[in-house]
Amino acid sequence: MIRLKSLPSLFTALALLAGSAAVSARDMVAVSRPEINLRSGAGTQHEALWVLSRGYPLEVLARKGKWLKVRDFENDRGWVYRPLTNAGTPHHLVKVQVLNIRSAPSLKSRVLAKAAHGEILRTLERKRDWVKVKQEGGPTGWVSRRLVWGW
Repeated sequence: MIRLKSLPSLFTALALLAGSAAVSARDMVAVSRPEINLRSGAGTQHEALWVLSRGYPLEVLARKGKWLKVRDFENDRGWVYRPLTNAGTPHHLVKVQVLNIRSAPSLKSRVLAKAAHGEILRTLERKRDWVKVKQEGGPTGWVSRRLVWGW
């Protein structure tokens, strides 16, 4: 039996749980063409703010017809044309200046290669705090999840 006195704390706990579930279930897409424009509004008549490269991961914030309002890892926002993105091909973007790509999901494992800030890596697998990635023109290896952004 739940006492009325405990209901506010129960509702608070449920709200926190629901909020954390929403954060972990982000709606993400990646750029599927060599380059696309991020625009100030939903339509080609709106100014192109910058150009995004293939694989660039974006979080979907809203939808308007065939347009998606998105944000990137720096919280910059704009609109992209949905048919130029792919929700089924996950990618991560390097958030730090230099990222070590390792042979196994451990800080003790051998460094296979390095990736630079802003570099896009194809996501292959996730394991706890690690992500297995494929570097374009480079090796497949593991990176620390906290040093990349995407899905």
